Amino acid sequence: MKRSPLLALAGLLVCVSLAPAAPTKKTPKEAFQAFHDLIGAWRGTGEPHGTREEKLKGFWQEGIRWRWQFKEDDCWLVASWEKSKHFGRGELRYLPDKDAFEFKVVTPAKETQIYEGKLKKKELTLDRRDAAAKKDHRIVVNMLHYNRYLYRYETKPADHGVFTPVFRVGATKQGVPFASEGDKPECIVSGGLGTMEVSHNGKTYHVCCTGCRDAFKDNPEKYIKEYEAKKKAKGE
Repeated sequence: MKRSPLLALAGLLVCVSLAPAAPTKKTPKEAFQAFHDLIGAWRGTGEPHGTREEKLKGFWQEGIRWRWQFKEDDCWLVASWEKSKHFGRGELRYLPDKDAFEFKVVTPAKETQIYEGKLKKKELTLDRRDAAAKKDHRIVVNMLHYNRYLYRYETKPADHGVFTPVFRVGATKQGVPFASEGDKPECIVSGGLGTMEVSHNGKTYHVCCTGCRDAFKDNPEKYIKEYEAKKKAKGE
């Protein structure tokens, strides 16, 4: 029995309509919305994994600062550490084709390490394989509160076994009470918590870090236009 060309076409259209739509790629700025709370200066306390005595003997304190960096339509996060035993500086970038993040860090010994992984809810898991040592390394960042986060470091033999904790760091935001967020304005560039004032044509706006401040100064009209459009969409 021959099928009518019209029926065949209708069947094809049904198949096409039922096919899952290709996921829309996020822009870097959209992907980084979950990291707004990281922006700012943090006071961290680290401890090695081990007994209570080992933790007390090996603990340290470090300073961590996160800020935005912008270049045209691209953006990423820059981190810098003070007095850390393990990290000196780092860049966290979004990989749209993988819907994943890449974290490139430089250690105090000037060794560059590159980790890659995904964000699930408020937990970012980043992995790196050391082929020469046949060992996997992992950084897990847990964003617990707008002014508290934890990160831990783990390792395991490549291709088998489970990850073993090496150390962890708990950090609290400097100068911000834990119990109350307060009524802070929005950063005109990133949409995060505005903590610094900038001005243009006699009007005051807020930004969250020096990276956003520099981006605003380079192109204030662009960010004011985006900010006003967002407010209008919200009905403000």
